[in-house]
Amino acid sequence: MEQNEVLKALRRDHAAELKLAAERLKGTARHTEIIPSPVLSEMTGHEILLKPENLQVTGSFKIRGAYNKIASLTDEQLSHGIVTASAGNHAQGVAYAARERGAKATICMPQITPPLKVDATKAYGADVVLCGEVFDEAAAHAQELSDNEGMIYVPPFDDYEVLCGQGTIGLEILEDVPNVTDVVVPLGGGGLGAGVALAIKTFKPEVRVIGAIPEGSPAWKNSLAAGHVVPADQVRTSAEGVAVKRPGDLTFALLNEFLDDLVTVTERDINEMILLMLEKHKLVVEAAGAVSLAALEHLNLRSRKFAEAQGPHVVVPILSGGNEDTVSISAVIQKGMIARGRIMNFEVELPDTPGQLVKVATILAEQRANVIALDHDQFKASSHYTDSVSLDVTVETNGPEHIDRILDAMRAAGFRPKRIY
Repeated sequence: MEQNEVLKALRRDHAAELKLAAERLKGTARHTEIIPSPVLSEMTGHEILLKPENLQVTGSFKIRGAYNKIASLTDEQLSHGIVTASAGNHAQGVAYAARERGAKATICMPQITPPLKVDATKAYGADVVLCGEVFDEAAAHAQELSDNEGMIYVPPFDDYEVLCGQGTIGLEILEDVPNVTDVVVPLGGGGLGAGVALAIKTFKPEVRVIGAIPEGSPAWKNSLAAGHVVPADQVRTSAEGVAVKRPGDLTFALLNEFLDDLVTVTERDINEMILLMLEKHKLVVEAAGAVSLAALEHLNLRSRKFAEAQGPHVVVPILSGGNEDTVSISAVIQKGMIARGRIMNFEVELPDTPGQLVKVATILAEQRANVIALDHDQFKASSHYTDSVSLDVTVETNGPEHIDRILDAMRAAGFRPKRIY
């Protein structure tokens, strides 16, 4: 976005525009209800209340910004059609919003986009054009369509109407949780974070807004440290919804002013929170949506200006989306279980004599370790010239202490287990 456009947007009547966005979204976007989280409250020592945008129409917050943008267009503009580029939630949000307004939508997606997401976008009535190997190439084609055919381009985050639509989440939090002290929001391009921060600071500036990013997506950390937008050299994270190399110019201007803190989380943190949401809240949360949850244990809340007498912190993390395919969620669950010591894999060499496998099975049964997989292989032994076989075992466990007991019991029986994960 050009600097003059950024300055023009910053001078708008934010309170009026946010209220207008909320009015436009009535009957289209859900007012997602706050969900208390006893398990996270006990874990962090603060009152944690979830804002579940994974339960939103189309499965993510993106419908809010897309619809507000499209609702701001005139009938004449809509007649030219809508175009955007996205490989995920923004595509579905634009397709849904365009259908609601009776406009034709064209979504440019990279050729590597999973068929599930392509089909979900088509189901809302949009035309999908697969072009390019990466998002940048798809975005370039979308911009070309806009320039050559007069279609209205709906940006995924760096747009005032889009971020005001996302900001309605902040309005709902202030309405539903009047005693909120902190809001935690995942940062990708910054549309969600900037919109929520704009709403919070406009109507209740004493509430802190905390951004959360994966350690493999450093653009916001580097940009805020430098005082200007600094694109990341590379982005490596499973949280594809926040895997953005370059923050938006307008979103940076707003967050540079309004963001109170920034927390970096690991891939392990993210996977553990996805698993926790499934187990404790029965909620499917995609990796990007779990970033704000992963930040909870790393929050620095001691720097608040308010006296401790005001009571415990009331923290609202935003679960930005829940559009995760079954293959990915299966892999994430397994990683989360490994990280929490719920699955353990080990190798052990056994003498090639009858009864050895029974001994191992007996030890595992005594330690109440549930065998998931077992591979008994003569050809994997350290040497083919020894009378030994290799045994690879995967067991379900109850945590790190349980794993230690199992391995200690194996050693006490004369075995030398090697833990793989």
